[in-house]
Formats: sequence, C-alpha cells, structure tokens
Amino acid sequence: MAQQGNEYDHRFKYIVVGPSGVGKSSLLLQFTDKRFEPSHDMTIGVEFGARTVKLNGQTIKIQIWDTAGQESFKSITRSYYHGAFGALLVYDITCRDSFKYLRGWLEDIHQNAGAELVIMLVGNKADMEDRREISWEEGEQFARDNGIDCFSEVSAKTGEKVDAVFLKTAEVILDKIEQGVIASEKPEGTIRAHQAAPGRAGPGQKPAGAEKPANGGCCS
Repeated sequence: MAQQGNEYDHRFKYIVVGPSGVGKSSLLLQFTDKRFEPSHDMTIGVEFGARTVKLNGQTIKIQIWDTAGQESFKSITRSYYHGAFGALLVYDITCRDSFKYLRGWLEDIHQNAGAELVIMLVGNKADMEDRREISWEEGEQFARDNGIDCFSEVSAKTGEKVDAVFLKTAEVILDKIEQGVIASEKPEGTIRAHQAAPGRAGPGQKPAGAEKPANGGCCS
C-alpha cells in the first residue's frame, strides 16, 4: 500500500557512476525519456531524472542521480551517495581504459555508501559489437570477484536492456527489504543495514561468497 498522500510504495535513490564518456547520461535519458541524444554535453557535477514503475505489485519511484565522471568532480559525486539504495557502475565495452578504472570507482562506492547498497555493473554500448574491447566474460568475472550484485550489458542508443538493469536493481532492493537485510524508510528514501549484505566487502577486503553461477542470477 502506498502511504497516504504519496503515489508510490517505495522511493529508491540510485546513483550512476563511472568514468567520463561511458554513456551514463544517455542511460538516464533512455530510461526516463525513452530517447537518445547522439551528442550529449559532458555532465558538469550531477544531473537528475526520475521515473515511476510497477514492480511485483508495488509502485516504485526511482530517482536517479547521474554523476560526472571526471576526477575533478569526484568530491561532488561522493556527497550524493547518502541515502542511495542502488548504484549503477558503468563502463564502455569498446574502451579498455574505462574498464581499468572500475576498481577505483568501486572503492569510492564502498568508502562512501553502506555495505547494503545494491550495485549493478553495466557494460554500455552493446550495439557496437564490432568495436568491443571487453568481453562479456571479463565483465561477469569482475562482478563475481568484487561481490557485485548484478551484471549486464546494455545499449543506451537502442534501449536494449536499459529498463532491465534499472528494474533488476529495484527487484534486488525489494528482495533484500523482504529478507530484512535492509530497511526502507518511506517516503524519505533512506536506507540502513540490519546486517551485512552477503558477498560485499569493504575497500581492500576480499568479498565472501562472491562467486555467482556463470549463467542465470542477475547476470544477463
């Protein structure tokens, strides 16, 4: 049941992070507006978007904060982790450097957000298969090795699997709320841990139970 005066049952804040130029703003635009801008200005600071969806019989308002990927804006980005339920960690499958920088961004997530934050690893630009530099298997392995909840490849240009990554993240959050791993405080959209989420570790620690099946689960 939605709370009186609200049109949703839950409000989930997402933060979209990753190196500059991987298509974070395009992911946001595709999810919220169903469109793609071939030339998108570089994000300065943070951009915002929102969309309300139906999931498992509940109404979820997803609020997305798209952050700048440049190092000079990292201090601004860090302030937006507060109250986040989910993080989309994005790289470009056609750019090896963007993949190399993921570990640093993941450390930022661990340092600035609670261990209960649901993380989705997203390989963007799946429509550019002929220019691929990072294989599906490499992305999947990185997610396993680092205790990341889910992994998928998408195309912000064509819209392929864009909705799926946002909705899957919300589904995992709902599941953890039902399990009592995290608690939802409505309508503020804050999050707190009841216990450490399985497979998550702090910076420099090896996550326990990080291994996931090669097929199935969140990786799709």
